[in-house]
Amino acid sequence: MKQIINTDDAPKAIGPYSQGIKIGNTVYFSGQIPLHPETMALVSNDFAAQAEQVFNNLKAVSCAAGGHLNDIVKLTIYLVDLTHFSVVNDIMSRFFQSPYPARTTIQVAALPKGAQIEVDAVMVC
Repeated sequence: MKQIINTDDAPKAIGPYSQGIKIGNTVYFSGQIPLHPETMALVSNDFAAQAEQVFNNLKAVSCAAGGHLNDIVKLTIYLVDLTHFSVVNDIMSRFFQSPYPARTTIQVAALPKGAQIEVDAVMVC
């Protein structure tokens, strides 16, 4: 049975999808962009602020699913500019502890709402 994961502490879905879906002890996260959950607006044009908001949003969805960020086993990070790779590493190291999740980072042409970063995840809890 699929369980829909939803929390007011992360941005509402801006399309026909769920913040997350839990099947058994595995949670599949939809991509999170740096929207503030209350205003549904980008938090800033600053990349670091956007990255921090994305990880805060992931944290909120993971808590709503009964886990936490360290239960995430796989991340996919989408960047509009791959030169921000080291900034992502610095910010991610503040949110996760070793052993870190497996990760893929991809440069893309554009993201929803003009975001500079989007992250999706798989969590086992």
